[in-house]
Amino acid sequence: MSWLWMFIVGLLVGIVAKFLMPGKDPGGFFLTGILGVAGMFLGGWLSSLIFGTAAPGGQVEPAGFIGGVIGAVILLALYRMFTRKRTS
Repeated sequence: MSWLWMFIVGLLVGIVAKFLMPGKDPGGFFLTGILGVAGMFLGGWLSSLIFGTAAPGGQVEPAGFIGGVIGAVILLALYRMFTRKRTS
């Protein structure tokens, strides 16, 4: 059940990230959810680097909503940066 909950929160995170960075992005329901989940893990990793709050065993824990949105916006910006270079 925790994976389903993480996907639902990741979907909301992905929607907010796509709202904050308007433009044409591919993907529908599942890709937006995956973007949000990946953003939560990136946000958790960045927060552990910045604040030194790594989980026991060095595992990266997913960040909360705001950290996830920050991570998803970073991933979306990287995606756009690499796809513009390829198509140009």
